[in-house]
Amino acid sequence: MGAYIRRDHAQIRSDMDMVYELFPRLAERHAQHAGLLSGGEQQMLAIGRALMSRPRLMLLDEPSMGLAPLLVQRIFETIKIIAARGVSLLLVEQNAHLALQTCSRGYVMESGAITLSDSAQNLIDNPKVKAAYLGEI
Repeated sequence: MGAYIRRDHAQIRSDMDMVYELFPRLAERHAQHAGLLSGGEQQMLAIGRALMSRPRLMLLDEPSMGLAPLLVQRIFETIKIIAARGVSLLLVEQNAHLALQTCSRGYVMESGAITLSDSAQNLIDNPKVKAAYLGEI
């Protein structure tokens, strides 16, 4: 569906191969209906479908929600690969530590307002952020 309006068939095939390279499990399950995939596989499919449209910017809302820890790690490794390929990412994530390890910049929101913004590393090192969001003292 992500390539629905595209007509460049050779490039669509190339992009599909790239998605299957990022998510080999999707290649194994390519004939299965999306609704029958596991939660993690559905998350992979959603990201893969978005990549098929060749975005310059991807918005990811809670990509780790409801996933097993090993799958969360795989999703975030893939997010890093996508960013390295030149796609800008806006990530909303409750797992602050993992998000800050993945991103270059972070924003702290409280009651819908941005209360702090800085490089991800500076936020990781910030004592207030450590205490409030990273579970460290």
